Amino acid sequence: MIITLTGNLLAERTFEFERWSPGKTQRATREYFQVGGKGINVSKMLQRIRASTTAWCFAGGSSGADCERWLVEKQIPHRIFATQHATRTGLVVRSASESETTFLGPDRAPDAEALAECVDALRQDSNRSGSHVLALCGSFPGWLGEDAEALRETVKAWAHERKFVADTYGPPLAWALEQPTFLIKINRDEFDALTGPGQKARPMNERLNDAIARWPVLNWIVTDGPGPVWYGGKDMPAAEIDPIPVEEVSATGSGDVLLACVLEGLVNRQLPLGEALTFALPYAAANAADAGVAEFELNNLPAPRSVQP
Repeated sequence: MIITLTGNLLAERTFEFERWSPGKTQRATREYFQVGGKGINVSKMLQRIRASTTAWCFAGGSSGADCERWLVEKQIPHRIFATQHATRTGLVVRSASESETTFLGPDRAPDAEALAECVDALRQDSNRSGSHVLALCGSFPGWLGEDAEALRETVKAWAHERKFVADTYGPPLAWALEQPTFLIKINRDEFDALTGPGQKARPMNERLNDAIARWPVLNWIVTDGPGPVWYGGKDMPAAEIDPIPVEEVSATGSGDVLLACVLEGLVNRQLPLGEALTFALPYAAANAADAGVAEFELNNLPAPRSVQP
């Protein structure tokens, strides 16, 4: 079982236009709703490839109720920790003539009661099964706050059992770097920020080897959009692999699809990191060639995999 934890859920509406420009009243040709958040995307993809997963998140207010209804409709296994603050909202604007634009509402930190409920659930789950993995996905407002202290200590225990994965940034990433995190997946910009601006001219493989030696993290994946993916860990030096080229429609969620399929490879299929990444890349490419998130046709993946597993 792979548990995804989303600390900053998003009630997201998408408007599609023939064309649009700022400063005018414009009517969309299509509107639809979905729940955003990296952990939701990861669980959605895991479910599509028939991997056992549940999406844990914090939700509140009418926007949170909209998210819960969507999760039920999509039959995504989930657990919601109710928080007093309304779930943040977002708007995605798409048109054939302009680049996709996303507007996000302010971040909402989970309240103390919701965090405490999450801690209790994690402790119970850890005691019940030794095979579960926890993936912290996306931003987590208030991660270093006093209210989240018990959550940090509980997640630290998961990390020491090599059952914690992080695809995050900001304070949660800095925290995860200091733990024996089983896998950290970040993008190139986040990695550059970790190693400092004066290091950018050095080869990425060298810099990743330095990071592997510096922090107790067991495995790393560093993505760079359509560019190379670098990976490595305590038992293997840094290496790189090129993603599968596709005609991009929307890159949104492709990193989440990649993480889901990497976890399927590492956790469920017990593949080495490089093989898990090779398994995952066709799925991420197919997602980038599709307008949705984890909604592409599984039987039409780019080579080297063209059929559903």
